Amino acid sequence: MDDLNLLQGLRADAPEPDAARLAALRDRLTSATTATVSPPERRRLWRPLARRALLAGTLAAGLVVALTFAGPAHESRPTRPAPSMRPGSLLLLEQAATAVENKTSSTPRPDQWVYTMSKVVQPGDGRVTTQESWFRYDGKQRADFLDGELKVSDVPPDPDDDDLSPQKYHDRLTALPTEPDKLLAKVSRDRHWSDLPKEDPGAGEPADDRAYRVLSVYLEQQAVMPPKLEAAIFRAMARIPGVKIAVDVPDAEDRLGIGVYYEPKGQQVTTEYLVLDPATYHLLGRRTIWNRDEWITMPGKAPEPAFEAGSFWASAELRSGIVDKPGQIP
Repeated sequence: MDDLNLLQGLRADAPEPDAARLAALRDRLTSATTATVSPPERRRLWRPLARRALLAGTLAAGLVVALTFAGPAHESRPTRPAPSMRPGSLLLLEQAATAVENKTSSTPRPDQWVYTMSKVVQPGDGRVTTQESWFRYDGKQRADFLDGELKVSDVPPDPDDDDLSPQKYHDRLTALPTEPDKLLAKVSRDRHWSDLPKEDPGAGEPADDRAYRVLSVYLEQQAVMPPKLEAAIFRAMARIPGVKIAVDVPDAEDRLGIGVYYEPKGQQVTTEYLVLDPATYHLLGRRTIWNRDEWITMPGKAPEPAFEAGSFWASAELRSGIVDKPGQIP
């Protein structure tokens, strides 16, 4: 597919725009132990992926497991979107940067609220969850529906917590360089999370891997994104070897978008897409596709399937905006 055909194939009429683990798998991991899950004190947008949730749930259960992978096992496995050649990635990300850099934005008041409605589709059983939440811009309170009733809860300050409020994240974003090469140099050595060791900010992570991951984090934040920085993020991504583009990638709402993904060493067990609106380049959601079977092995037990090839996890932001009080919808 050449660049012109790639661009012509994008749908200009597309609409503008973390979650429970598989119940069956959780039952196997925790030996049928059940638990009541309450909303987190803060929404951790940068750690939502299903494979991370699997590992976290396993460690919480006190189990030692190993994940193993097998080659394709299903003739009917869904076909993943076809990636473009790298020149297409460069062209499309530059087009995204040009489209967003002159947008206008305004900063909310500290006492205003960020409203989001999100949807998640789980791998395996296809279970769908939809959640509404309100998060005060200064981070002091959040609100969620519990048993059909809107509950407002205080969020106590935690100086050691890197899960910043939208207001503090906005301060972090505005301090970043908007020249792509300088931005890339900064995020390539960005410690970013306080639970990573100070002596090794990237915990052994290659610089390109870390740069792509941190830039992806920035695109997902609830804070108002400075337009010049958003443009610089797209241009910095285009400079990372292994960043590729796929077209017609669906989010959890089946809206087709541009899939940005990072694959520096060929196809991995999973491919994780950032799904962008092809008209506005707004982040619609994420999609993770399993390219090979993934198995979970517990001591003394035979391996059990965790995810089959062709399984997917997907998220979608259905609605978002700034409101004056919890319960309001923009």
